[in-house]
Amino acid sequence: MKPILAITMGDPAGIGPEITVRALNRKETYEKCRPIVMGDAAIMQKAVELLGLDMQVNAVSEVSQARFELGTIDVLDLKCVDMETFEFGKVQAQCGNAAFQYIRKAIDLAMAGEVDGTVTAPLNKEALNLAGHHYAGHTEIYATFTNTKKYAMMLADENIRVIHVSTHVSLRKACDLVKKDRIIACAELIEDACRQFGISEPRIGIAGLNPHSSENGMFGWEEAEEIIPAVEELKGRGMNVDGPVPPDSVFAKARSGKYDGVVAMYHDQGHIPLKVCAFQWNKETGKMESASGVNITLGLPIIRVSVDHGTAFDVAGRGIANDSAMVLSIDYATRMAISRKGEIK
Repeated sequence: MKPILAITMGDPAGIGPEITVRALNRKETYEKCRPIVMGDAAIMQKAVELLGLDMQVNAVSEVSQARFELGTIDVLDLKCVDMETFEFGKVQAQCGNAAFQYIRKAIDLAMAGEVDGTVTAPLNKEALNLAGHHYAGHTEIYATFTNTKKYAMMLADENIRVIHVSTHVSLRKACDLVKKDRIIACAELIEDACRQFGISEPRIGIAGLNPHSSENGMFGWEEAEEIIPAVEELKGRGMNVDGPVPPDSVFAKARSGKYDGVVAMYHDQGHIPLKVCAFQWNKETGKMESASGVNITLGLPIIRVSVDHGTAFDVAGRGIANDSAMVLSIDYATRMAISRKGEIK
């Protein structure tokens, strides 16, 4: 059977509803999986009308009531939004709470085995916190409610797949978090993820922290004391790893196919190269022509894949949001769900 995916609508005031509708208007989506949206049926109906599509919204209260048919959007209707006060493109506490409730429902269903994986549209951190839910983002919410202690964020777009030793901390603190054990854990997580994507013998590049990977200690000590020992131990465990690779060249090598995955030392070291490759803005049309990167939380007992872009309040409600990242997220979640079921030979 095709895997059932719970797709969270994200912040209702952002582009999440639009990109979800667009992705569910594609035949190939239903050829690979059975999607059901966690959200508000009224918001999804508004998005369908905004895009001028001939689709029906099927509001349900249980997964078993879903039809999983092209042309029908199954929505597990949580009724979180007051449509009388709702506005696209605005930071609203009710929308932050709605996004949180959608995520909680998706997690609960996945933990109970009612769905095979989850895909998340973007939330707005300000709205989330206004609603009293004080989390840095999706990753931390998933870790909390799955009781996961060791986890990491992985970004992916074409040949670039990157995991981060640290994410949402200051750059000063990020340097202090470059530790051997954490590097080893991240390398193991991304190697396992690559195998789930069908790569039988993953090659992993370990980035340096300092310019030129410190030039043998001229520009820092982290490579010698933490990164190199981690690389040596990983090699001793039989993993195909290389490093520390100078951070200004490791991603070019990954893009060309030398590495199947990269361990980045901090948030921007991994995010910037991926988004330069994945995000294409057309300044003449004022539209995002492509935003294809995805964000995968590794180490969880359930599958979570997300678009790697924000709520885009500046274009929300205008019907111009690009769904390429949502389509790719659904594809990754499907492949991971099938792999976990042992159906990949």
